[in-house]
Amino acid sequence: MKLYRTAVAYFVEAEGQFFRGDDTAWDVLIARDDLADFLKSSLHKFSAVAPLAESEIHAPIGSQEVWAAGVTYYRSRDARMEESKSAGGGDFYDRVYAAARPELFMKATPHRVVGSNRKVAIRDDAKWSVPEPELTVLITPNGKITGYTIGNDMSSRDIEGENPLYLPQAKVYDRCCALGPCILVSPTPLPKTTEIRLEILRGGKTEFSGATTLESLKRDPASLVEYLFRNNSFPSGCFLLTGTGIVPPDAFSLRAGDEIRISIPPIGTLINQVG
Repeated sequence: MKLYRTAVAYFVEAEGQFFRGDDTAWDVLIARDDLADFLKSSLHKFSAVAPLAESEIHAPIGSQEVWAAGVTYYRSRDARMEESKSAGGGDFYDRVYAAARPELFMKATPHRVVGSNRKVAIRDDAKWSVPEPELTVLITPNGKITGYTIGNDMSSRDIEGENPLYLPQAKVYDRCCALGPCILVSPTPLPKTTEIRLEILRGGKTEFSGATTLESLKRDPASLVEYLFRNNSFPSGCFLLTGTGIVPPDAFSLRAGDEIRISIPPIGTLINQVG
């Protein structure tokens, strides 16, 4: 089942049909440990409706924080070692990739997050900006993964590469994160064969494209969640971006007007414009 958030209600897509949900508040709904069972058992009470228009769909976030994991793919390890070697930080990322403890950092508060078909931003003081396509997990206040969505972790690689301590500035700013278009509600993990695809269009033509699978994700999402919840509480639950395995070449940087398309077939496609 797929769960959508709009300005007026939540909607469920099941077997190709859309249903309008009840009056449960979004934060209360997605904090349920039994989310899949609840939606499945409630479908018969929901009204069938026409498919949602893209313009109606909001980012699937209420008051949740968005966190992110870094250096979880070998390709990301290489890229971050390369960008930071002149600052003496290259070895840090090799150590993180091999260490038991993952790199986890706060990515965005809700007001910094946009949904599909909305504009993400690049920093005014950055010269080298990229999108990072990531499988994102929905986690309940009790630390249970109940759903999956698509995340775009916008990053300023020149700022991050100048000094690893500048990571928050490279990662956290207005419209630095996109989530959507929906939450795939599933009590079971996605298979390792699940593909993540990135396409960046410039002037309507493909400027960059790449793909990876969850087979290349070094760290299990459940392990990342276990570390995230150590000495940390999330009263409304949270989202965790699990890292990227697709990095454009060093010569590439986003420009205003570019379109970013991130697809994970079981979930859908997250589309954002840079502006």
